Amino acid sequence: MSTWLITGCSTGLGRALAEAVIAAGHNAVVTARDVAKIADLAESAPERVLAVTLDVTNPAQVITALRQAQERFGAVDVLVNNAGYGYRAAVEEGDDADIRTLFETHFFGTVAMIKAALPDMRARRSGAIVNISSIGATRNAVGSGYYSAAKAAIEGMSGALRSELAPLGISVTIVEPGAFRTDFAGRSLAQSATVIDDYADTAGRRRKENDTLHGNQAGDPAKAATAIIAAIDADERPGFLLLGPDALAIYRQVADERATEIARWEALTAGTNFDEAVG
Repeated sequence: MSTWLITGCSTGLGRALAEAVIAAGHNAVVTARDVAKIADLAESAPERVLAVTLDVTNPAQVITALRQAQERFGAVDVLVNNAGYGYRAAVEEGDDADIRTLFETHFFGTVAMIKAALPDMRARRSGAIVNISSIGATRNAVGSGYYSAAKAAIEGMSGALRSELAPLGISVTIVEPGAFRTDFAGRSLAQSATVIDDYADTAGRRRKENDTLHGNQAGDPAKAATAIIAAIDADERPGFLLLGPDALAIYRQVADERATEIARWEALTAGTNFDEAVG
């Protein structure tokens, strides 16, 4: 039995993962900005589940959440940074305050949780960090430039972190889910107040009022949760995990397109060193 701390458990993948972790017999520290929304999770197994109020953009709440977890269960074995929300806007449409809040939640909130958890993990030379990203970090869909950028920032940091922590017995796994049937494209999706008509046929098609994805996603959050647990239970945990056949297809398509582009410009790319001296 291990202890998991999961951020953003009120809905979606976070809730599905919390339910799966609890069902598997593990201890779970479940968190949400409104703790009332996760009270049922704590009530389902009160001896193994602790519900904690947590806004990952609040430094004091981050520290308190880790302290409460350690006081109750002794240590956090698995930290899952899942809290977040969608944001859609053409790059030009994005509101500066909205963009900063997006990064505060996704990137800086993830960093704050990691920094709070690492001292104890390092002392024990044990632990796992799971950072929930998105296939959007790979695909960079129109209208999701800022969301993609926030997730790409998490991935860049996570790659370095994995190499830093591997000698200390701590794993880091980036998870890139595709489209799962959660509130992500519904209640959890924000968008810019500014609308520029010139983007109607690109970013505009993905605004909430034009989106038909919500409620029709093929991905099952319960199966995603089971997959994440299986990855962490593996003898050799993955550094990068795609979830969903759509994510797999998109990743391969992007990789093929990128390989074609690299080959097309290979001569230009390779011709940038100093010329060797002659004679």
